[in-house]
Parts: sequence; structure tokens; C-alpha cells
Amino acid sequence: MEGGIHPADASAFRDCFSLAWKNPYVLRLAFSAGIGGLLFGYDTGVISGALLYIRDDFESVDRSTLLQESIVSMAVAGAIIGAAIGGWLNDRYGRRFALLVADFLFFIGAILMAAATNPSVLIVGRVFVGFGVGMASMTAPLYISEASPAKVRGALVSTNGFLITGGQFLSYLINLAFTKAPGTWRWMLGVAGLPALLQFVLMLGLPESPRWLYRKGREEEAITMLRKIYSAEDAEGEIEALKESVQKEIEETGSSEKINMIKLLKTKTVRRGLIAGVGLQVFQQFVGINTVMYYSPTIAQLAGIASNQTALLLSLVTAGLNAMGSIVSIYFIDRIGRKKLLVFSLIGVILSLGLLSAVFHETTSHSPAVSVTQTAQFGNFTCPDFDSSGPSVTWDCMKCLKASSPDCGFCAASGDKLFPGACLISDNPVKEACHAEGRLWYTRGCPSKLGWLALVGLALYIIFFSPGMGTVPWIVNSEIYPLRFRGVCGGIAATANWISNLIVAQSFLSLTEAIGTSWTFFIFGVISVVALFFVLIFVPETKGLPIEDVEKMLEERAFQLKFWGKRPQIAKQSAKIDA
Repeated sequence: MEGGIHPADASAFRDCFSLAWKNPYVLRLAFSAGIGGLLFGYDTGVISGALLYIRDDFESVDRSTLLQESIVSMAVAGAIIGAAIGGWLNDRYGRRFALLVADFLFFIGAILMAAATNPSVLIVGRVFVGFGVGMASMTAPLYISEASPAKVRGALVSTNGFLITGGQFLSYLINLAFTKAPGTWRWMLGVAGLPALLQFVLMLGLPESPRWLYRKGREEEAITMLRKIYSAEDAEGEIEALKESVQKEIEETGSSEKINMIKLLKTKTVRRGLIAGVGLQVFQQFVGINTVMYYSPTIAQLAGIASNQTALLLSLVTAGLNAMGSIVSIYFIDRIGRKKLLVFSLIGVILSLGLLSAVFHETTSHSPAVSVTQTAQFGNFTCPDFDSSGPSVTWDCMKCLKASSPDCGFCAASGDKLFPGACLISDNPVKEACHAEGRLWYTRGCPSKLGWLALVGLALYIIFFSPGMGTVPWIVNSEIYPLRFRGVCGGIAATANWISNLIVAQSFLSLTEAIGTSWTFFIFGVISVVALFFVLIFVPETKGLPIEDVEKMLEERAFQLKFWGKRPQIAKQSAKIDA
């Protein structure tokens, strides 16, 4: 068993689903813990639609890009703290306990958001939700990984990724369901407490991770659980492998209870694992995924979609593609491996971002003109900057939207929105006056005949991102670290993910205002190229490896640049860990 490789081929997907009747206990563990992914996904998706209506209710939010970014990103700031504390909680009190704490914090945050009377309370609620999401994001895949048979571990951890994307899809459905309800965004955000309550109840009836139990000296409990997870012929081998792994740790450190941070950084296997794991989590965010998930309705409006409801409906399509991509990942993750999925995913992401950059460049440089005649029809509502610019200056829709003293909007021509329109002060009475004449009102993007290509680019981006970069970083981080450092290293990687998430979420709207949407997506494309080279050089292939054998692979650096070739056999005897 120790040093061996479980074959992970086309049968892995079939074997995963055969568990439904052969060993439903394993699926119960995976899906109960995976609700943590649903919490993660719901929060990621719900704010993108709720923000449209929060802007309508709070004028201060509508007029401040910084405040909008803060409402989105304060949950991410909370997640940074939650992930950092979650690593310590996981090693000290266990994976199950960390998930229960996460559920409690998420529930409190959902209540605060639903009852918020001003943006400040809303932001506090977002921070509490972030605490819970940060803990759940690193704990759920770790719990599933440690409670899964090696042959189907990737597929089962991918169920957490599926539930993340499923949560995002669910959030868009709920956003659409409440668009006409009184309170709109309060319902959207408040419903988020239900998955947390459900998981709290389910986790109360589940045991701890067997590997955590064994490491804490509770061998009998661990062995009992392993015998529930594995078939009779495999269970003894897994028990022996786990015993050998913990014994090796005790010999090296003198105690299985201590986690020496200095030794963590000096140990070659941990250092190599952290480079791969943290790097993947950082690049997952810096290729721009959460600009799509947090701001997809806003991006649809930047592409020329004027209606909130239409923007939400198009975002639902994006979320649906994301969920479908996770199902693809479940099928392929144990069939072709982690590294191939990452490479194929990043190549597609690069091409998609190139398309988005080109389309937005075209839409912003060829927007409809502003007509003096059309604008004059609205009398005193004329945009002051346009009024004072003089007849020698040519204005178009994009120039109108960039006016800032005060903010201005574009009222498209009736009949054909590509014809010259009016540049007016941006406020609700003017918006209503524009709509009263059967015209479309634009404040974020301009009408364009190529806007549909931007939506195609977004769809392609999600189709390529979701099966690879969407799920594989979490899977790799759940299986790449030595047992004694798994909680701490998982927490470090998750914290890096959320810090990167915060940087992207807090800067996206400001970047689009400063350098334009086209250049923003171009920057993400360049980062994706760097990510591709990183994966080729630094990320190992862990397909089919028992968790205890991943450490040996890192000791010998038994992963190749030619990832499509046959993987070299891992030595059965342990090499001494050096610095």
C-alpha cells in the first residue's frame, strides 16, 4: 500500500457514483461537508445581483465606486481572517468543529445583512459572512479529502467545487425570484443563512476526519471510521499507511501534537507543496474569475445591456455554465489528472480574455454619438459638462458616461439605440423621463452591435475556467501537504486565495474606470500566461496517489515538465527530509 499508486482511469467516475449504493456513508460525508462550498458559492454569486438593488436603495452607494467595491470585498476581507484562523482551528480542534463555527458565523452575518438599515451595517454583516466563508473554503475540501478513498478522492473533492458553482447558480435564481419582491436585496442576502443552518444540523451527526483523529491519538475512532469508508480488503492497508505516516512524524518531531512553524518553512516537502498550493490559489484569483462572478451583471451592462433584469438573466447563464464545468471536472479529474486540466483550462482562459479585451476595445471606441438636438429635448436635465463643452467638441456615449461633475448618463435614441442620443444628468427622475419616451438608459456601458460578443467571451471564459482553474487548486491543496502540517498549510493557501480575491474585487471597478474594461481584461490575460508557465514548472500531478504518498513525491520532486508522459515510480522507502 505505502508507496503504491491507485490506478485512476475512466472507471474512477463510474466508481464514484457506484458509492451511492455500495457505500452511501462516504457520499453522506462528502455532500454534508460540501455544503461549505455551497455557502462559499452562494455568497460569491448573490452580491452581484443584490448590488444592483442596493445602489437603488442607498444613494450614497450608487454614487460611490469605492463603497460598492467595499460592500463586495469586505466579505473577502473577512474570509482572509476566517481562512487564517481556520487553519489553526482545523489542527487544534478538528475539521468538523471548524465547519460548525463557520456555519454559526455565516448565519449571524446573513441576519445582519437582511436587517441592515444603512451601508455600514451591511458591511459588518458582509464581514461576518466572510469569516464563515473563509473557514469553510479551506475546511470542506480538506475534510472530504481525508474521508475519501484514494481512487475517487479527486471526484469527491470536486463535488465541493460543484456545490460552489451550484451555490452561485442558486444565488442568481434567487436574485431573479426576488427582483419584484418588496425588500429585493434583503431577501437575496438573508436567504444565505439557510444553507448554513442545514450544514450545522448535518455536521452534528457526523464524525471527525479519521486522519485527524489518528494524529490526535484517538486510534480506535479513526480505525472504525476508515473501515466504514474503505472496503474490507483496502481498509487494513489504509490503516497501516496512516500508522506509518504518524509514526514517521513522531520520530522526526518527537511529538505528533507539535507544529513547528520554523520546521514547516525549512522542510523541503512542505516548501515545495506551499509553492505549488499557494501559487495556484493566487493565480486562480488573478486570472479574473471573481470579476466575472461578483460583477457579471455589471459586466453585462458594460457590454451594452441596460436592464437590471436582463443583466441578471444573462448572469444566470454564466452561473449555469460554471456549474456544468464543475460536473465536467468531476468526470475528468481522476481520469486525465490535475495538471492536464489546469493546462487546458488556462489555454482556454487566455484565448477568452483576448476576445473580451478586443470586444470591449471595439465597443468603447465606437459608441453612439451625443446629439445636441436629442439632448435639448430634455431641457434643464442636460449634462453640465456637455452643455459647457461648446460646439467644436465631439461627444459620444463613452465621453458622456465619464463626465463627473455631476455624473451623467446616456439616453439612447428611440427606435435604434445605435443612433445619436442624449447626454443627461444621472438621477432617478431623469432615468424615468428617458424611460417614459420608450428609450433605454445607460450609466455603465454604451449601446453596441458587438455587445453580444462580450457575452460569448464571458461564456467561453467560464467554460474553460470552471473544470480546471475553478476546482483543481482546492483539490491540490487538500492532498499535497504532509499530515502534520495539513491544516496550517491549507489555511495559508486559503488565506492567500482570499487576499488575492480581495485585491481583485476591490480594484476591478476602479481599474475599469481608470484604464478601461479592455485593458483590464488584457492584464488578466497576461497574468493567465504567467499562470500557465507556473503550472508547467511547479505543480505536481497527484492523480491516484494515496495522501501519504504525495509527501514522497515532493521529497524526490517526482513531477515532470512533460506532464503528459508516464509518471516515474515513487520510491517505496522514505527519503530523509532535508532542508
